[in-house]
Amino acid sequence: MTSDSLKNGTLKAIFAGKSVPFTRPGTFSAIAKQEVAGQVRAESLGINGDEQGDKRVHGGLDKAVHCYPWSHYSTWRSELPEVSRLRQCGAFGENFSVEHLDETKVCIGDVWQIGSAIFEVSQSRQPCWKLNDHFGVRDMSVRVQDTLRTGWYLRVVTPGDVRAGEAIEVLRRPYPDWSIARLQAVIRDRTCDPDLLRQILQLPLPDSARNLFARRLETAIAESWQGRLEGR
Repeated sequence: MTSDSLKNGTLKAIFAGKSVPFTRPGTFSAIAKQEVAGQVRAESLGINGDEQGDKRVHGGLDKAVHCYPWSHYSTWRSELPEVSRLRQCGAFGENFSVEHLDETKVCIGDVWQIGSAIFEVSQSRQPCWKLNDHFGVRDMSVRVQDTLRTGWYLRVVTPGDVRAGEAIEVLRRPYPDWSIARLQAVIRDRTCDPDLLRQILQLPLPDSARNLFARRLETAIAESWQGRLEGR
């Protein structure tokens, strides 16, 4: 990564959505978000007007805002031309559609300023079975995980107002060796190397992610993904 990569992001669009009944009995989701025009307030628990369908695994201080790169959409459309949802950004349930940034250019612990708000990159997204149902693609969650086109989450360090079209300025990058893509690859590849896991456990990760890597370090066994990826 070069110093230029710290200055070249743009907030393309902002999305928020309400939690509604989802495809399977007893489940809820806010993945079907709508674009929000004008100035939007970012508070500690996320974008005003946004909700989460399952707060056990979504939302909270460490997953307040989900980002997804606009650049991925052209690749998805070439791979899945029949999926109409991929014609416009917002399809992955992101709050922020971002330009000129992706998982290889964003690092854990990065501190951003957008408008008057300050954010911190907290972790990669762990795709789940709801993507399969949302897109009508049986293995969409696996595709997202395998390609590392997952997106990532932000904490809101300082609440403030944001607007589409504003610059994303990276104020600090304390962990330049740990891009979102690198961390997600460790998960995807079921890596259990103890030295690498000890490095990861020094990062400012949310408890859920920290517990994943701590269990691997303790047991030398990667976790099962069946429930997350398939909903079983």
